[in-house]
Amino acid sequence: MIYTVTVKPHSKKGPLVCSTGDNELTVFLREKPIKGEANQALIKLLAHHFGVSKTSISIKTGARGHKKLIEIAK
Repeated sequence: MIYTVTVKPHSKKGPLVCSTGDNELTVFLREKPIKGEANQALIKLLAHHFGVSKTSISIKTGARGHKKLIEIAK
């Protein structure tokens, strides 16, 4: 399954996953986007949210931006 994810790093709301439509998510994270901390936190949070292992989640595009395409293998 592929999701379009908008990431809001360094947010006081986080960690929180909100569905904004079909296969679209907005994710609020407390981590800062420095040295990949926000990406690691995103993968960990989505793995917990969908009940899959962290290795089954991959960032296809947008690793350095706020908009990402995430693939989740179930």
